[in-house]
Amino acid sequence: MRIILLGAPGAGKGTQAQFLMNKYGIPQISTGDMLRAAIKEGSALGMAAKQVMDAGQLVSDDLIIGLVKERISKEDCAKGFLLDGFPRTIPQADAMKANGVVVDHVIEFDVPDDVIVERMSGRRVHPASGRVYHVSYNPPKVEGKDDLTGEDLVIREDDKEETVRKRLGIYHEQTELLVGYYRKEAEQGRTQYHHMVGTLPVEQVSAKLEALLG
Repeated sequence: MRIILLGAPGAGKGTQAQFLMNKYGIPQISTGDMLRAAIKEGSALGMAAKQVMDAGQLVSDDLIIGLVKERISKEDCAKGFLLDGFPRTIPQADAMKANGVVVDHVIEFDVPDDVIVERMSGRRVHPASGRVYHVSYNPPKVEGKDDLTGEDLVIREDDKEETVRKRLGIYHEQTELLVGYYRKEAEQGRTQYHHMVGTLPVEQVSAKLEALLG
């Protein structure tokens, strides 16, 4: 059960990742967590990544692929793993293939930009507790105030409309190309590709995933 999740930020990948992890007993591998863990462990790749990051540079694809290979060889990945936010580009996908990292399922969460902007820019957060509200779907009892403390709610930088639109732009420019890439891989029998309508209720998306993956 080696899975890649594709979709724009705010398309619901994180929610379904939790469901898949619990259902199939597989870990989610995010490149950020993986980098931090490798640095903490002091592995050779981790130390190489730390040097690059300390110099304020981006970690190269080769280094990331090395870390992915190192991570998926660990015991908790015996039943499989879930890659979220990687690969982001076609060179990264090519490098994964060249390094023999096999993927069983690629799941694309398809949500229109305007829906994502509404989902994310409507979020309001209580900074002290981390409680999250939404102006449409889960509004606080008093507008702009936390239900329990009455303190002000804030809009996180990541949730501001201009930030969301910028991130969507980067997604369309770089990562969306992977949709075509993995569809071709599926046509050639190297993986299975699933297109999910991400605007459906969370439970329905989870049920569809369960039916697809068995």
